[in-house]
Amino acid sequence: MDGTAGLVLPELPDAALGFLGGGRSRAQGLNRIVTAWPDTCGMEPDVTVVITSFNYGRFLPEAVESALREGARVIVVDDGSTEPLPELPPEVDVVRQENLGVARARNAGIARVTTPYVLVLDADDRIALGALATLRAALEAEPNLGFAYGRMRFFGDWEGELRFPPYDPFELLYRHTIGLSALARREVFERTGGYDPEFRQFEDWEHWVHALSFGWQGRQVDVVTVEYRRHEGSKHWIDRRSYRQAFRRMREKHRRLYRSRGPTRHGPIGRAWYRHFWGFRPVPAVVELALHRLRWRPKERAR
Repeated sequence: MDGTAGLVLPELPDAALGFLGGGRSRAQGLNRIVTAWPDTCGMEPDVTVVITSFNYGRFLPEAVESALREGARVIVVDDGSTEPLPELPPEVDVVRQENLGVARARNAGIARVTTPYVLVLDADDRIALGALATLRAALEAEPNLGFAYGRMRFFGDWEGELRFPPYDPFELLYRHTIGLSALARREVFERTGGYDPEFRQFEDWEHWVHALSFGWQGRQVDVVTVEYRRHEGSKHWIDRRSYRQAFRRMREKHRRLYRSRGPTRHGPIGRAWYRHFWGFRPVPAVVELALHRLRWRPKERAR
């Protein structure tokens, strides 16, 4: 593990946190803290966080701050936003392009990555404190792993932690149990070619299935590694309405994987459950959304 792992920035007095109010003072204050990291560690970052944004400028500073706090290099890809970007710290590499969609935006950022590890983050989410060191340790412990990921913590309109079962390549074929923001080796994206623009929904799920077709597998760590903002307009619910179409396309693209009997902890009954329930996903999207809102709504709203 490199010298950045486990480094915790000291808690600053209230007077030093004036930059959190926003604007130029926020950017300059954040820059003063984060640029001290290489001087302290004497090492260049080995992780790049790629953040894509389309009209999410109101959330973007939090996402950037969470990545810089972890000592990562940050690339922001503005995918043709019609709203202005907020001012960002000068060490952030900003790429601007016409609106080509989230898959091409992510690929544009990944193409600029030179570090051995990369994590893709949506502009409305945040990396949890200490997450990159934990995920890096998992990859360094198992050189054959392609990526590592943890649990999600909701904030915003929902609250609570989302826990999926441990990584299982068979389950992955029928259920998206990873999420977008796993820490991956750069070679994974080089082999897959990045996100497939033909998948306008569930492009992150398809990418991890595509990685599996090259033999890359993952590992779940039992800590929260990403903070997932729930709000009106979240892409997840747009994707959910198109689930069956996207799943059908994924089965067609990865026909060989779906025909194989790969390793899994499940017996015949468990396999049948995943194929027929999660594969078909019979609960209507509107019902699923209503149940999730009941499960994850903030406690003060539940009363």
